[in-house]
Amino acid sequence: MILVIGSLNMDLVVRTARLPGPGETVHGEGFATLPGGKGANQAVAAARAGAEVAMVGRVGSDGYGEQLRQGLQADGIDCQAVGVAEGLPSGLAMIQVDHASQNSIVIVAGGNGALTPAHIDAAEGLLARCTVLVCQLEVPQAVVGHALQRAHALGKTVILNPAPASALPAAWYAWVDYLIPNETEAALLAGVPVSDRASAEAAASALLARGPRQVLVTLGAQGVLQVNAAGARHYPAQAVQARDTTAAGDAFIGAFAAELERGGDVPAAIAYGQKAAALAITRDGAQPSLPYRAEMG
Repeated sequence: MILVIGSLNMDLVVRTARLPGPGETVHGEGFATLPGGKGANQAVAAARAGAEVAMVGRVGSDGYGEQLRQGLQADGIDCQAVGVAEGLPSGLAMIQVDHASQNSIVIVAGGNGALTPAHIDAAEGLLARCTVLVCQLEVPQAVVGHALQRAHALGKTVILNPAPASALPAAWYAWVDYLIPNETEAALLAGVPVSDRASAEAAASALLARGPRQVLVTLGAQGVLQVNAAGARHYPAQAVQARDTTAAGDAFIGAFAAELERGGDVPAAIAYGQKAAALAITRDGAQPSLPYRAEMG
């Protein structure tokens, strides 16, 4: 079983010809309200990839919160540990997507900010039963650190997606089996500018030296770079016509975790994650874009 600890957001998505500059107003071409949040996206991606999944999180006491929980349950995700933060709105993400499939995103924590380490302790049964833990950084840092430490102590496979980009406490790295940043996050964490595969490898190597077992840098259309004690390996991306890249990283991580949980080796898990991401970016939205196992072979 995969346990995801993280955020649930309602995504308010506007499509526009180009992203506005500071102080600029542009015309939108469409609007949609879609379930999202990095934690929920990764949980749905893993569930659709065939894994048994449970989630720990918090939604607000509003209509969005109920929709978000119902969406997870529709994908067969165990939501017993997704509680309601009374008096708070659910997390929101304001997303703009342009004709080049690039996006800009502003998130508001809402109920996600009410998640505490005590909620992790209350879900100890789920943590004990899982084989893989997946975390991101859209919930309070104290929660993530507590979850990583507990899962590592229990011998679980620990995946950390350090997004949104933020400096990590030094102790965290040794608790992580797979650190999966994109190029921007890798650059911020390592303090090494990332502009190509060689600089991505330098950043990943610097991060590996801090203690994680493996570092996987997702490079968008340039594929995935794997760095571990044996060296570096590059996995080219599948060429597709991108429409909306909003949940590409989440699709990769969820499918990667699902294949690992099934017993696949790392190259197979990376390939499976890349297949999921390639399908996701051909579709609109976050969770609506995430593919099912039957589509991925």
